[in-house]
Amino acid sequence: MRKNLLSRINNWFVFTLLTIIVIGIAVSSNFLINHLREKESERIQSLAYALKYFQYSSNPDSRMDEISLSVINENENIPIIVTDKNKNLIQSKNITDDILKNPEKLKQKINEMEDKYPPFEIQLPNFNNQFVFYDNSDLLNYLRYYPYALGLFIGVYLLFSFWFLRTIKKSDESMLWAGLAKETAHQIGTPLSSMIGWIEIMKLDKNRNEDGLVEINKDINRLKTISERFSKIGSVPELNDLNLKETIQQNFDYLKSRISRKVIFDLKTPSSEVLTPHNRILISWVIENLVKNAVDAMKGEGNLTINLYYKNKNILIDVKDSGSGMSNAQIRNAFKTGYSTKKRGWGLGLSLAKRVIQEYHNGDIKIAESEVGKGTTFRIVLKS
Repeated sequence: MRKNLLSRINNWFVFTLLTIIVIGIAVSSNFLINHLREKESERIQSLAYALKYFQYSSNPDSRMDEISLSVINENENIPIIVTDKNKNLIQSKNITDDILKNPEKLKQKINEMEDKYPPFEIQLPNFNNQFVFYDNSDLLNYLRYYPYALGLFIGVYLLFSFWFLRTIKKSDESMLWAGLAKETAHQIGTPLSSMIGWIEIMKLDKNRNEDGLVEINKDINRLKTISERFSKIGSVPELNDLNLKETIQQNFDYLKSRISRKVIFDLKTPSSEVLTPHNRILISWVIENLVKNAVDAMKGEGNLTINLYYKNKNILIDVKDSGSGMSNAQIRNAFKTGYSTKKRGWGLGLSLAKRVIQEYHNGDIKIAESEVGKGTTFRIVLKS
C-alpha cells in the first residue's frame, strides 16, 4: 500500500512538472514570436529613416552617413522594396532576381507585402514621397509554423493528460477493490475458523454422517480457497503450479456435484499431463466464473462442456454451453468492467477473469463463438 501511495505521488509530481513545462513553453514561445516581430518592425523603421537621410539629407554629416550606411548594410535577412507613390521600383534588398526581372511578379510581391504590413512612408521635401515595403525575414517565416507545431504538441499533451488521469482513476478503483477484497477475506476468516472447530467436534460423534462430513469439508476447503483468492487481490500472484490438467479436473469434480442435475456437465482432457506454469487458485476461479455464467445462461438446464487441448503450440480451454447465446453488442461489452446482463450483477467477473489471464498468465480470454438461442463458447489461450 505504501509503495502504491509513493508511486501515485511520483506520478502526480511528474504530471504537475510536465504541465508547468508545457505552459511555460507556450507562454514563452508566444512572447518570443511577438518580440521578434516588434524588433523586425523597428529595424524596418530604422532602415526607412536611414534611407531617407542617406539619399536626401541637405546637411551631410560623416558620422550620420556612416550610421545610415551601417543600418542599410546590416539588413541581410529582411526583404525590402522601395518604390515611388506609383509603386515603381527605386531599389530593393534581399529580393531574388527572378522577381525583380519580372514586372508581374514584382507587382504581386509588392501587393503581398502590403497585405501583410503597411509600408513605411519616406516624406521628402519635393513631395515625391517614397514607400518602403517589407516582409518577414526567413526566421519569422519559419517561426510562423511554430504555433501549429506548438498546438500539435499541446494537443498531444492533452491526450496524454486524459490518458494519465484515466489511468490514475483506474488505479484508485483497483486499490479500492483490492482493499474491499482483503477486508472480505478477513471477515470470512473468523466464521471459517469457527466452522473448522465445529467440524472437529462433529468428528467425535460416534453417530456422525461420514458422507456429510466429507462434503462439508469440501465446502470449507472451498471457502478457504475463496478467502485466499480475496486476500491475494492486488498482489502479484506466483505461478507455482504446473499440471493444468489436474487443476481443471479438481475444479470440474467440485463444480459437478454443486450445479443443477439438469445440466449435463462434461470434461474433455488429453491423456497425458498438460504442463504450464499457472496459479491454481486464480485459474480455478476463472473456470468457476465461466461455468457459473454458463449455467445462468442455460437457466439451470442444458449441456456444458470443458475442453482442454493443444493447438498451434498453445494450450486452449473451451467452456461451451447450450444457453441463450449473446448478441453482437453483448459480445463487444462482455469483458468491460461494470457491464452485466444480470439484474443483480456487478459486472466484475469477466473483467477480472480477463485481467487474471492476460496480466498474470500472459494469455488471452475471448468469446470464440456465440449464437443467439444456441449457446456460447469462451476460450482461454495459454502458452505451452
